[in-house]
Amino acid sequence: MGHKRILGKTTDFITGHEITDTDDERLRQRIARFLVEEKGYAKEDIEVKRRLELKIDDKTVLSMVDFVIKIKGQSFMVIRYGPGSLVTRERPALASARLLEQYEIPLTVVTNGEDAEVLDTAKGEMIGTGLDSIPDKKALERLCITTPQPLSAKRLDTEKRILSAYDWLEHSLECDDDWCAPE
Repeated sequence: MGHKRILGKTTDFITGHEITDTDDERLRQRIARFLVEEKGYAKEDIEVKRRLELKIDDKTVLSMVDFVIKIKGQSFMVIRYGPGSLVTRERPALASARLLEQYEIPLTVVTNGEDAEVLDTAKGEMIGTGLDSIPDKKALERLCITTPQPLSAKRLDTEKRILSAYDWLEHSLECDDDWCAPE
């Protein structure tokens, strides 16, 4: 696993569950509060640390989406957190938004906790920058009125391979993060 400071345990703002406290987790918790307190989402609208298992050839690759925002039970926005440069996080975040459901989730957000990019998932194009560009609940409800479309089998396979190249943690390895513990 990577090198990170374990600071003990903390309580997840959205779920109320006890989780491992790290520097990255503190930023995720700040993003969760921002989504609820400033963007108007209910905690019930936000799914945290959504696990995605990819079967590619004879390997299982685990990936995680930090936040999935749902409107009336349907996923409309994914948010992936990662420290550092946002541009290097765009492609795996887009692949996540294309693989997480049986359809392409319309909006993808990459953030390092201090800055953000909002991407149109279908086009892969940036449509906003900065944390303030993340749509609030009312704006997301207006933006996402169409029914998302499924991807072809070929496109799904391509997206799996792209995401696995970025998120290469194999299922058989020991994992010290809460999100990859067996469900």
